[in-house]
Order: sequence, then C-alpha cells, then structure tokens
Amino acid sequence: MLNVKNLTFSYNKNPVLKNISFRVEKGENLAIIGESGSGKSTLLKVIYGEYDLDNGHIIWNDKAVLGPKFNLVVGYDFMKYVTQEFDLMPPLSVEENIGKFLSNFYPEEKKKRTAELIEVVELTAFAKTKVKTLSGGQKQRVALARALAKEPEIILLDEPFSHIDNFKKQSLRRSVFKYLKEKNIACIVATHDKEDVLGLADRMIVLDNHKILVNDNPQTLYKNPKTPLVASFFGEYSIINNKLVYAHQIKIVTNSNLKAIVIKSYYKGHYYLIEAQLNEIKIFFEHSIELKEDTPVFIKISK
Repeated sequence: MLNVKNLTFSYNKNPVLKNISFRVEKGENLAIIGESGSGKSTLLKVIYGEYDLDNGHIIWNDKAVLGPKFNLVVGYDFMKYVTQEFDLMPPLSVEENIGKFLSNFYPEEKKKRTAELIEVVELTAFAKTKVKTLSGGQKQRVALARALAKEPEIILLDEPFSHIDNFKKQSLRRSVFKYLKEKNIACIVATHDKEDVLGLADRMIVLDNHKILVNDNPQTLYKNPKTPLVASFFGEYSIINNKLVYAHQIKIVTNSNLKAIVIKSYYKGHYYLIEAQLNEIKIFFEHSIELKEDTPVFIKISK
C-alpha cells in the first residue's frame, strides 16, 4: 500500500505540489488528471524518488520512499516508472530488451515470461526485431513490457499510450490494465485521455492549482462534475443556468423556454455535434442529423 502524506514540492522555490495526500492499495489503479503544467508528471517523479520533498512523506508498506539526498541510485526494486522518454537498448531486439532484466539461471522460465510480456503489449510479431527500427509507439510498448518484467508491486505510468496510434490503443490499454489486475500490481497513471480512466481506473485524482481538487471514483466524477475542468476531461459540455451539462444531455424538443440558433454542425460518426448560440452563451449538443446554420431550435436538458 502506498501512503502519500502532506506532500509538498517546489522547483527553484516555485511551488508545484502543495499538501498532496492520498493512498493506493495493492492492485488498485489510480488515474491522475489535470491540465498541462498541473504537476502530474512531477508527482510521479517525486513518488519514484527522483526528487527530494520540501515537506511530507511517501510510504510503501511501512518503507519510506526517499529522494537523491538519501539514495545514491534513484528508485526501488518494488517500483517501476515508465516515462514518455524510453530508456531502451536500440541495438537489441524486442525480446532481448525485455529479457535483459530476467534471470539467466532459469532459461525456460525466462523465455516463457518474455513471450508472455511481449504478448501483453501486442508485439509478438516483432519479438526478433531490433528496437532501433521500431516506431515511437512500438518503443513505448517495449518500455511497458520491460517495466513489468520483474513484476513490480507498483508501477507509475506517465501518458503510457501517448505515442500509440488508435488502431492499437484500445486493445493494448485493455490488455495492460487487465494484466496489472491479474498480477495485483498497483498502478498510478498520469493521463490526459479519458479512455485511460473510464472503465479501467478504480479512482481518479484531479490536480488543479498545485493541489488535489477532487479524489473519487470515475463514475461519481463523471455523473457529478463539480467544475468545468472535471467536465472537460470527459467530453463536450455547456454551462446553462449555472449548471454543467454534457452535450449528450441536451435534446431538441418542439417547444421550450430555451431557444438556440445553430452556428455549425460537426460530423462525429454516429452523431453530429451541434454548436449553437443560446442567449449570450455558446452551447454544444449532440443530434442525429446535421442542422443548417441559423436554424432555430428549442432544447431541454435531460438527466
């Protein structure tokens, strides 16, 4: 179990994180979101022991996680950290990069374990391929597999699927988080992608103004976004009568006291996102067909 207590950290006396406290249980998946510069990546680095704290404590199973003032080598055996910059060995193959961290005393077990991890990150067809010839997304998947090689107790993932195209991202995301659950590996993932959170994360922390704005399960935060920052993470929204409303909650009706004028229709596949003017504000809602510019519509808000 990870216990972060009153963590405060500054870069050159400029505060980045203030009084951060939360817990992560074994096998739990915690997502951290926030705007660029909110401190997501810094928080992971501090937890990993890359920096010294100004104040507070980080504890894993009663063991203090300390920074470079106390450790000649950054990091701990029980924790792995996967950054957006891949620390790989380009001349070696995919399987060599992963197997490098497994014992040679049990060659059959090493071979089986390497193959299992390559399958988890969906690179079986590239097992013998030199890493230097891979794409950025493929390298990111090798870095993920290598971090999992020794089955850490907790893994820190910084935008783990950012370099991976949409053709692979969905299935890979499910495969990786399913593996972490099966192995009871705790996970903290810093992300800007709601698909890393919905249906996968157990809890979600929102960072804002150097502090934790909210800490709750994704279902609660999605259904009851307290601020525009939270709502914007999950999708298009509008503020109508001081209430945050998602685009799918606004419906066209034959008559109501809310009359809007269509500005533009955006094709989104199985629906159109309609931009419209409601009094002095712009709103966005979903509709099954395209609506022409300047079309007047009556709307209502559904739950």
